[in-house]
Amino acid sequence: MLYYLFDYLERQFDLLGAGVFRYISFRAGMAVIISLGISILYGSKLINMLRRLQIGESIRDLGLEGQMQKKGTPTMGGLIIIGAILVPTLLFARLDNVYVILLLVSTVWLGLIGFLDDYIKVFKKDKEGLKGTFKVVGQVGLGVIVGLTLYFHDQVVVREFQGQIDYHSVEQTPFSDIKSTITNVPFLKNNQFSYHDLVPFLPDEYTWVVYVVVVIFIVTAVSNGANITDGIDGLAAGTSAIIGLTLALFAYISGNAIFSNYLNILYIPGSAEIVIFCAAFTGACVGFLWYNSYPAQVFMGDTGSLTLGGLIAVLALSVRKELMIPVLCGIFLIENISVIVQVYYFKYTKKKYGEGRRIFKMSPLHHHYQKSGYHEAKIVTRFWTVGILLAVLCLATLKLR
Repeated sequence: MLYYLFDYLERQFDLLGAGVFRYISFRAGMAVIISLGISILYGSKLINMLRRLQIGESIRDLGLEGQMQKKGTPTMGGLIIIGAILVPTLLFARLDNVYVILLLVSTVWLGLIGFLDDYIKVFKKDKEGLKGTFKVVGQVGLGVIVGLTLYFHDQVVVREFQGQIDYHSVEQTPFSDIKSTITNVPFLKNNQFSYHDLVPFLPDEYTWVVYVVVVIFIVTAVSNGANITDGIDGLAAGTSAIIGLTLALFAYISGNAIFSNYLNILYIPGSAEIVIFCAAFTGACVGFLWYNSYPAQVFMGDTGSLTLGGLIAVLALSVRKELMIPVLCGIFLIENISVIVQVYYFKYTKKKYGEGRRIFKMSPLHHHYQKSGYHEAKIVTRFWTVGILLAVLCLATLKLR
């Protein structure tokens, strides 16, 4: 909203300094500051309100050190994150941009699913929360919206320049905007891939079905991955902040004709506005750590974890870096895999030997390390370190071709 206000003041009254709102870097910086401010300043007020309402976490005794001390800690703190994302985005982003609108819708949509889950757990005293079927239906519904929007919306295009770009006047360089499902593949020199290649036997007009199915899978998988990762203080929020910052850099490069041309990645007109959302996202996660780092004063609950994971998926899809998710979101992936492997190995050994056996002392993986005697603060710090290494590796793919 402020973008439009200052744009009007600059055009009508030539207000000194109003033109700074045209710059992505300035608006992204302001979004970070505001999101941090909201998380830190209003986070304490929300935590106190949650305490008064006795909205506390019910803990199942798993035999983990210090676990039962967390009983009664306020949950549903994801509301802090959601507010710290929405307010700066509404203030500083261009609200006529399809990517911004899609991300705002995704935030509210996922936030409502997570909120319902937490509400049922806390107020209905049902530890299972929202039934898995309804949760998956909600995630699939969002995947359909995201997939159809990214495939059919007129603003979602990739731009190909005809000939060499004139760096002094990019706007004057001849170009053509193409509707395509083409995406970048990391580590490969000829790094473009179209989803139509998955079903070459089908006519082009049916590619959207394949694309929507892939989007649904990605949104659901990453959302649940973040949910599983949110098991110890600060792990999900810190990991998400690292991923959000990395995606902000990709969005900035993808939305800049010169940088994207130099680095041989797709130029996506309008995607630079995603940087504003990523800045608010990262600021919200870092600000939430003020209260969520060990020992946590509040838990994000499914309200936060489902939202963070789903938004990461939508961000990656928007800048066409979804094939990088297994690396960029490696922490989420390994946490998911540890649960899947543990469950299937237990079932397999029980069927074969009559007694279920385990690969890990406990899953997800972070609980395995807790059972091994590591303090949860050390586990979180080391997971963050791995997350940073994975993020750097993803950024390195811009030149590793």
